[in-house]
Amino acid sequence: MSGWAGPPIAGLHLFPTPGVVAGIPEDELQAGVGLTHARTRTLLAVAEAFAHVATPADPGAFPLTREELLAIPGIGPWSADNLDVRARLEPDAFTAGDLVLRRALGGVTTREAARRAEAWRPYRSHALFHLWNEEAYSKG
Repeated sequence: MSGWAGPPIAGLHLFPTPGVVAGIPEDELQAGVGLTHARTRTLLAVAEAFAHVATPADPGAFPLTREELLAIPGIGPWSADNLDVRARLEPDAFTAGDLVLRRALGGVTTREAARRAEAWRPYRSHALFHLWNEEAYSKG
């Protein structure tokens, strides 16, 4: 496990590259990080996918399309939606099936959350962050 960290810069270690993560033996990664067998396989598949994609010219760009993500075993619509919100910073992305979101909306179904969110277009991700924060911090 000692070789996982990236090169040191100013005394700090960078997160390992996708190629480094993809090369970690499954059992070592599972034991070191504490993931289930299925999540370990997904993490390795994601690392492998990222290791083989060209780095975008824009450092803030996300290198895989939604379709490419969904083709990775273990990545489903919720994960792809979450990456749209968090990594691609899509202002209208929305994770209608998110448990915290649905709890913040009073325990509604995924379908009802999606229906309500239509009124928030084209800024549904902003509403999502607000609702997540409200749910996390309003319970005292």
